[in-house]
Amino acid sequence: MRLPVPLDRAYRLLNHGPTVLIGSAAGGRRNVMAAAWCMPLDFDPPRVLVVIDSATFTRELMEASGEFSISVPTCAQRELTVAVGGDSGREHDKFEALSIATFAGEQVRAPLIDGCVAWLECRVIPEPHNENRHDLFIGEVVAAQADSRVFSSGRWHFDGADAALRTLHHVAGGTFFATGDVVGNDR
Repeated sequence: MRLPVPLDRAYRLLNHGPTVLIGSAAGGRRNVMAAAWCMPLDFDPPRVLVVIDSATFTRELMEASGEFSISVPTCAQRELTVAVGGDSGREHDKFEALSIATFAGEQVRAPLIDGCVAWLECRVIPEPHNENRHDLFIGEVVAAQADSRVFSSGRWHFDGADAALRTLHHVAGGTFFATGDVVGNDR
């Protein structure tokens, strides 16, 4: 079940450093790509930072629409994550080619990927210098949700959950780690 996440807690969906899927849509086209460099940037208003290479179709659609989505995939979605990260959607629809199920967001038109464990809807905060020189995009989070099986009360709860629901962390060369066990919970 998708659980709304208060915007002041949205940063917690990314704070553990997962690989994410970036969705975008504009002009009747849509795309999705994997991104390993995505992080929370600010609390109020909630903002995220993501690196999107200038050659990607996802970026082209982000720039045209001024918005994007972030979906946090699971270990069960590793093959999907690799597939969308290694193929451009400029010439074909990845969603059709890979049978990717999506759902509509509350605030943005960018597709959200079904089966993930967290979803953030973002509007681009234009920073042309950072975008052009460093491929850095800042997004204001305007809606957030998480899978209640592994996120509740503003925290991830992977202990005791199906291991397939743990999030992915790309290291390099197609190697991923999965989120591990909690080693301390002082608050």
